Amino acid sequence: MEVIARGQKTFDYEPTRGVWQRLEGTEEVLDLMASGAEGVVAVIRDAGATFLSPIFDELAGVVCTGGTIRSHIGIISREFRVPGVVAAEITDEPTTGACVELDGTGEVGIVRVVGGS
Repeated sequence: MEVIARGQKTFDYEPTRGVWQRLEGTEEVLDLMASGAEGVVAVIRDAGATFLSPIFDELAGVVCTGGTIRSHIGIISREFRVPGVVAAEITDEPTTGACVELDGTGEVGIVRVVGGS
């Protein structure tokens, strides 16, 4: 498995897998509300974003390229116990639909592609 991102883990969690999907705003969230967000690892930019609220409890995980563990997304991740990596530095972003693993067992949060990207 190839490491594609590292950042601050939102809490200690065991490795969890899901489907990589970048979300830029409410339209994508509305689409997921209709189709279901179960098993999705949401990838967002804004750590203060609240647009994930309607689907947050369904997500397999969340990766945010901004913020800190004290940002809104970090706090909500802990509250809902949804694995998260914030301030993520993505070195090689996979395509939408790629299977990824979030690992919160070490000092930092790690995101790996499972299989090819």
